[in-house]
Amino acid sequence: MSQHSPLSYPASRRVDVVDDYHGTAVPDPFRWLENPDTAETRAWIDAQNRLTHGLIDAVPQRPAIHQRLTELYNYPKFFTPVRKGAWLFFYKNDGLQNQAVLYRTQDLAGEAAVVLDPNTLTEDGTAAITSEAISKDGSHLAYGVSFGGSDVQEIRIRNVETGADYAETLHHCRFAGIAWVYDEAERPCGFYYNRYPDPDSVPERDRNAYNKLYWHRLDTPQAEDVLVYERPDNKELRFSPQITEDGRYLILYVWHAAIDLNRLYYRAVAHEGDFVRLVDEADASYQFVGSDGDTFFIQTNKDAANGRIVTVDLANPAQAQWRDVVPESDDIIAFTELVHQELVVVTMHNAAHQVQRFGLDGRPLGRIPLPELGAISGMTGKQASAELFFKFESFLNPGTVFRYDLAQNEMEVVWETAVSFNTRDYKTNQVFFPSKDGTRVSMFITYKKGLRLDGDSPVLLYGYGGFNISHTPAFAPAQAYWVESGGIFVDVNLRGGSEYGEAWHRAGMLENKQNVFDDFISAAEWLINNGYTRPERLAMMGRSNGGLLTSAVMLQRPDLFGAVLAIVPVTDMLRFHKFTAGRFWTAEYGNAEESAAQFRFMFPYSPLHNVQKGVAYPPILVTTADGDDRVVPLHAMKFTAALQTAVTQHHNPILIRIDTKSGHGLGKPTSKWIDEWADIFAFLQMTVKSDT
Repeated sequence: MSQHSPLSYPASRRVDVVDDYHGTAVPDPFRWLENPDTAETRAWIDAQNRLTHGLIDAVPQRPAIHQRLTELYNYPKFFTPVRKGAWLFFYKNDGLQNQAVLYRTQDLAGEAAVVLDPNTLTEDGTAAITSEAISKDGSHLAYGVSFGGSDVQEIRIRNVETGADYAETLHHCRFAGIAWVYDEAERPCGFYYNRYPDPDSVPERDRNAYNKLYWHRLDTPQAEDVLVYERPDNKELRFSPQITEDGRYLILYVWHAAIDLNRLYYRAVAHEGDFVRLVDEADASYQFVGSDGDTFFIQTNKDAANGRIVTVDLANPAQAQWRDVVPESDDIIAFTELVHQELVVVTMHNAAHQVQRFGLDGRPLGRIPLPELGAISGMTGKQASAELFFKFESFLNPGTVFRYDLAQNEMEVVWETAVSFNTRDYKTNQVFFPSKDGTRVSMFITYKKGLRLDGDSPVLLYGYGGFNISHTPAFAPAQAYWVESGGIFVDVNLRGGSEYGEAWHRAGMLENKQNVFDDFISAAEWLINNGYTRPERLAMMGRSNGGLLTSAVMLQRPDLFGAVLAIVPVTDMLRFHKFTAGRFWTAEYGNAEESAAQFRFMFPYSPLHNVQKGVAYPPILVTTADGDDRVVPLHAMKFTAALQTAVTQHHNPILIRIDTKSGHGLGKPTSKWIDEWADIFAFLQMTVKSDT
């Protein structure tokens, strides 16, 4: 890595703010950056962006990087179709459209009509469809729209036959579930949905609390919506409704946190009244799969860390009477669909998907073959139909949509995608390595065939490690650019995810969070020791919880990396729960304010609180966005201020990129993805690739 000239950073004023955490005094000198709307904060943001873009825009290769990324993004992206009545609905992005368009057709080989084009909602493509529910006859669409990257949604309703929207718009929604209900003629008459209170009706701290379930009748104003269920005794609960395929039952998910711990309630659609609390303790994940008369099929990891599928007889629903229909095995149950009166079960084996079939009595019916090591990114089907659709992808397969006939055991390709990237020239290997405590961890390594492993290749090491989220093989144009330009892309299956079941998740949460950082450090050391790269060529990247990962690892092992990418990171582990969705993360991280025991394991790794003055940290690019109301920008900004203020002698750049009219990533337009990745790769060009 070449030497960088010393940088003059924008001034970050220090304030005398000290909090007491169970007898420990903790300074918070950049507390003023928590308010994004003051003149001082805005001036700081503008100055930081001028510095960052001044350096990155000056990288000679950036225009070519942007151009090549544009070419790589420019391919048709098809999503898994779903059948509604006589119609098949599917999303498609022609290539460089900012948002995918919803179509419907009666024949996938024929012409398709546009149902909804979100690109027409704003001129800059920053309006995104973030939830949707199509009525079972295909005549109506309820869809949630989010603007500027926000998680906040407004729900609109479209008559698909006429193409016109109803007059009403439903507000105060965030990750809303929508469940259609039908009249005696089987026509949609309204739906259940969940929303938060009007923000002006509650204190600011409670704007993401007191979620409620409502009934909305078509063609009526939101003010007339009927409150169906609320829990004022527990303001942190969130709800999501679902109607069984036969229309008999309303299922209500009751969520406690951002991880898969939930309660499960139900009631008959035809009757009002209280819900039956089928599961009223959030001690595991309970996912409703489907029903057969008065028998429910539920996927759960209760008493089965790898997952199992049970049947519940509503006449005798006590958990002691639940019966295993697909028992726990060595592989992880990822998700399940009830199609053709059978259970189609997607399992994970070493972080890659397989598809198995079972009768409703648990009888094995065989497997559905997949083309290679990869993952299912969407699956749909109906209980009374043999037609199953799914999309398959891998690190080198941009996505193939299949139709499988479960009655005839026949599979056909519906859509196959071609990209301007010769995938045959590259390969993906899965390797296993020991972590610090001896735990066996897996990672996927993708690079060009014939690449000489001489310890000098630039490597982009990517990880997440949290919230029960799996990192399975997936294609991304940015990854294609990196390996095409001579780099090696590595994705690590860290503890904290669900690649190896709930036990794997719990081994990387709360007091076990350091395991995640140790896994990532061990992956980096393995790559160096096995001739893939050297520290000066090794970059690490993580988003959100993964940004916490790379920030913490940088502070613990600054000698191990030549560049750091902390994308929309969580960095203030003592105050995250005070802002927007942070209250839902305490089950994963802990709450340092309420618990002295949790403070003791959170404080030692909290990135904001562990920056040391005078340490030669590697070059770092931190990113955030003004519309991010999930991981609010204060995390990225306070961390950057702390790093820049700690600089003494070394010349490595500490940069922050603060985007506008975008958010955490949900619904980000294609044009903004290309711009962001061009800046990231330009930063890597000036660091880990600077002397190649």
